[in-house]
Amino acid sequence: MPAELSFSLKQARRLALAAQGFSGRPLPVTIRPAQVNRLIARLGILQIDSVNALVRSHYLPLFSRLGDYPAQLLDQAAWSQGRQRTLFEYWGHEASLLPLSLYPLMRWRMQRASQGQGIYQQLARFGQEQQATIRRVLAAVEEQGALGAGSLSTREERAGPWWDWSAEKHALEWLFAAGEVTVAGRRGFERLYDLPERVIPSSILQHSPLSEADAQRGLLLHAASALGVATEKDLRDYFRLELADSRARLAELLEGGELLACEVEGWKQAAYCLPAVKVPRSVPASALLSPFDSLIWERSRTERLFDFRYRLEIYTPQHKRVYGYYVLPFLHHERIAARVDLRAERAQGRLAVHAVHEEEQGLDEQGMQALASSLRGMANWLGLADVQLNCPRASAQRLRGFL
Repeated sequence: MPAELSFSLKQARRLALAAQGFSGRPLPVTIRPAQVNRLIARLGILQIDSVNALVRSHYLPLFSRLGDYPAQLLDQAAWSQGRQRTLFEYWGHEASLLPLSLYPLMRWRMQRASQGQGIYQQLARFGQEQQATIRRVLAAVEEQGALGAGSLSTREERAGPWWDWSAEKHALEWLFAAGEVTVAGRRGFERLYDLPERVIPSSILQHSPLSEADAQRGLLLHAASALGVATEKDLRDYFRLELADSRARLAELLEGGELLACEVEGWKQAAYCLPAVKVPRSVPASALLSPFDSLIWERSRTERLFDFRYRLEIYTPQHKRVYGYYVLPFLHHERIAARVDLRAERAQGRLAVHAVHEEEQGLDEQGMQALASSLRGMANWLGLADVQLNCPRASAQRLRGFL
């Protein structure tokens, strides 16, 4: 299909940043639940990750866009009881928090999971072979309410890593994937599972069933809204759709005029956007980004948009790391201009900066001042009194003058 619109790379960046909730406008002094909920609804998804070198990753995208917001607002939206809950946990991108409005759009995925499709082979095999265990665990949840896997385990030894899960943990994860239980809350970082009817509002559960095609089209449209301009792979990756499903639904959306084909300067692949898309004049935002931020989680897209190659080096042996253990990209005025290796040293009350790496174009004085402000803001948000520079590089010495 011929392209109906054409964007320069600079315009594509602005579309992506605006769609992802970056504006550069002054933020209100007090962030309220409505602002948190609006932003998450815009993004459609927050990826959850267990690494806590700084803070759990799902808290960071909100800080990057809202600044010093009360983290308990996300806790309330995700795991509180009653009307304050506006999110649910499920497999969206990876393990994710999603707005409750998307729950009906995930039912098809739950149905496929119950048939062993779209889940890990080990879990699918467990679902085929261990239905007696699964039913026993479900009965325990029905009788006792929200439970963690540790409360149900019949193993005397403590469970090891994921490939050494207890049978009960496997059963709960299968039930979760199949939508027969959901996450009611967390104890530390441990999921507590309960029946959906005790957690998800009845108005959501009673929503008229959507066909797979309708739900997948809805997810692609949400991805297009959250990405601004995107290739088919970008759209598919946002909610981790299958290739065949994505291509079929994309063709239907194009035929119906709900998406438009476009081209972006320097992109080899065709791109797509919503018909009403508008390019901002500028997006002068500055922000430290989570490695799992939806702006940058698709690494090939990040390279296409920002000419920025990014790999998380947590699992890389220390002597082979190039930039550091937990490195956050620094967005400044439509560029990813630097990367910073950070650690929250809570016992010492400080945010430790282990490395500062400027990108090729570097940071001018305004950029360094913005980075220093972002670091001080993050330290304050995390309740840490100091920012400590442990990096001998020249970039860090320049930064020191602004802290």
